[in-house]
Amino acid sequence: MAQTLETLTRHSDTLTSIRGIVHTMKTLSAINAAPYEHAARSIEAYHQTILQGFAAFAHRTGGINLRQEDAVEHLVIVFGSDHGLCGNYNEVLAGVVQVHCQSQTIGKQHLLCIGAQMNDALDDQGLLPEAVLLPPASADGIGRLAGDIVTRIDRFNRGQPLHHLAVTLAFTQRGEHGTREPTIQNLLPLAPSLLQCEKRWDSRSLPDYTMEADALLSSLIRSHIFASVFRASAEAMVTENSARLALMQQAEQSVDERIEVVEGELRSVRQTEITNELMDVIIGFEALKKPKKRVISDNAITTLGKAHIGP
Repeated sequence: MAQTLETLTRHSDTLTSIRGIVHTMKTLSAINAAPYEHAARSIEAYHQTILQGFAAFAHRTGGINLRQEDAVEHLVIVFGSDHGLCGNYNEVLAGVVQVHCQSQTIGKQHLLCIGAQMNDALDDQGLLPEAVLLPPASADGIGRLAGDIVTRIDRFNRGQPLHHLAVTLAFTQRGEHGTREPTIQNLLPLAPSLLQCEKRWDSRSLPDYTMEADALLSSLIRSHIFASVFRASAEAMVTENSARLALMQQAEQSVDERIEVVEGELRSVRQTEITNELMDVIIGFEALKKPKKRVISDNAITTLGKAHIGP
């Protein structure tokens, strides 16, 4: 069914408005990703300092053997998005988390979710988080979220030894060639390699410390947990904005293609209407140019014939 000029014009205006919205969201995604990426690089440098602190502590004390026992409780922290329009970003990670949780048969499992959209994705997988937190609204909010999660980990642990609680971080991080990869990272218990003494210390100054060993180790562990959670949150926000940017680019291309089709139909309908109007004008003009035919009745012809023959 052919569309009218008014319908096509309204359709074109609607598509133009949608394109403006899509372009704005694409721009915002590109702008928002930059601060989170900078935060991820900054915390990585800080985390390297913490790892060096572990190495110095282990070298000074001669190494510490951590107790390797099965954890009584297992906490999985899942970093997702609070807003949509980022494709299957949450669904892919939720599927990986569901497989991970099924593979864990020891200890009571707890789920801590970041983002309402991720909560819905986990619910579709049959997983029910015990708490849902808001993701950071800006790069400054990552520290707030990381501190809140560290406090919740302390609450879950309830002053028990480190091996009492297992903590896993589930988030999406950047891969090679601009790809995104769902990641499962074991945070607690601590990896034994963190507190193993290195045979060689690459410095002429031997490491030392003045505070109590237990207090220093506790501070290092807390900083390690904070930095790991901070990095996971920053990576999740970078990849979320990256996924939304890619989706908005596809949407913008689709809208542009649709606008081009509608504008082509609009030009065709306009040309058809103009042609019809010109044809009406030409037909009317030609009709006015033709001379009027004289209509002579039969009675008039008879009268003229008699007058010509005479009496």
